[in-house]
Amino acid sequence: MAQPAKGPAKAPCSTPPVHMMDAVTSVHPVDEKLHPTRLVPAALQHIAAMYAGVVTPPLIIGQACGLDIGARTRLIAASLLIAGIATILQTIGVKGFVGNRLPFVNAASSAGIAPILAIAETNGNGHQLPAIYGAVMVAGAFCLALGPFFGRLLRFFPPLVTGVVITLIGVTLMPVPVGWAQGGDKTAADFGDMRYLALAGFTLAVILLIQRFGTGFVKQVALLFGLLIGTLAAIPFGMADFSGIKSAPVAALPTPFAFGAPEFQPAAILSLCIVMLVLMTESSAGMLALGEICDRRADAKTITRGLRTDGLATLIGPVFGGFPTSAFAQNVGVVSLTRVRSRYVVAVAGGSLIVLGAFPVLGAVVSLVPMPVLGGAGIVLFGSIAVSGIRTLSEAGLDDSSNIILVAVALGAGIIPLAAPTFYADFPAWAQTVLGSGISAGALVAVLLNLFFHHLGTRGRQPAPALKSS
Repeated sequence: MAQPAKGPAKAPCSTPPVHMMDAVTSVHPVDEKLHPTRLVPAALQHIAAMYAGVVTPPLIIGQACGLDIGARTRLIAASLLIAGIATILQTIGVKGFVGNRLPFVNAASSAGIAPILAIAETNGNGHQLPAIYGAVMVAGAFCLALGPFFGRLLRFFPPLVTGVVITLIGVTLMPVPVGWAQGGDKTAADFGDMRYLALAGFTLAVILLIQRFGTGFVKQVALLFGLLIGTLAAIPFGMADFSGIKSAPVAALPTPFAFGAPEFQPAAILSLCIVMLVLMTESSAGMLALGEICDRRADAKTITRGLRTDGLATLIGPVFGGFPTSAFAQNVGVVSLTRVRSRYVVAVAGGSLIVLGAFPVLGAVVSLVPMPVLGGAGIVLFGSIAVSGIRTLSEAGLDDSSNIILVAVALGAGIIPLAAPTFYADFPAWAQTVLGSGISAGALVAVLLNLFFHHLGTRGRQPAPALKSS
């Protein structure tokens, strides 16, 4: 009689180990504390997936503001430090106040680059970064104020709008890697030299070959391998500058307001508040997606805590040299692919970013990468952002003629500054800052047209699809 009783007792052994562990310990996969042998490689994978994206904004903005390699190194260190702190706040958090307590990575977003470059162009030397940081701080406060109510506004940001914005982020940033591929300095006599173009082409070819023939982790970090191999190839030709490593301190925390006290310019503030709306939408979408992937749905309170973390990081970040902070979609992809859902894995990755930020010499190693190498990799990086936008638009109901018109006009408005940089030359300065950024202009037009077609006087009609969770 004892034999039949054993059958049910052994049944759980047929289930996958993770589910058996969950049943025994009652620990949700998101709250699981992995053994170091699993935790450390998983954390390194997150760092590998995000590192290039974290250092891209300070590299681009520092170059545009004419900073020397030492100052760019400090910007990189600050971005790494703020990303690490924000990521730990999101994953560990303070219950009921900040942190969505999901495996969620926060860092400086590429979406803010184009408007920030527009602010830099309208300010003279010595006022560029102060004007940028003043606008970023106000945008952070704007996020904190709007966060608790943002869940009600998501219906105004359907895939139709977010798809346009994400596509424009990739398209409007594409001239940046093209300039890098030509040497980076447009005033240099050898700008566009064939050796620069050859190095950029070589880097791009390496990334494509790794994507084609690589597998697993190697394929996932093809961008980083491309940067590494391209830099190594540049060294024999004297195209890599080692001066930053020699001058950078081994360890140093960022100095508050090292680039000057913030300046608050209304046009710049308006531009970055518009960008902050886009970033809040991206973060909300990332939280909804992670909630589905991790089997822990992100409710309104979770999104509010997550956005509050975004706002705090964006508000405090400029004190040390940081930029607008948002979700990193590539790390959502890492969680989805690996199915390692523990938030402690991402917390360890955040701690590693803090260590990298506290040692500027490590940031100087990144600054060692030649501009043409960044150009070859940047084509892949920014092109993939545009592809993400196109993928989002594919969910936006483009069989509806009004949606087609909305996307066409919004994309057109966003591409005007790219196709005709002097188009708004006779407009007031505040309009030049807002409309001179293709991302801001396209987002503004997309939101207004979405209101016009799908919300105003459309009672009884089917609205545009709401923001999806994946």
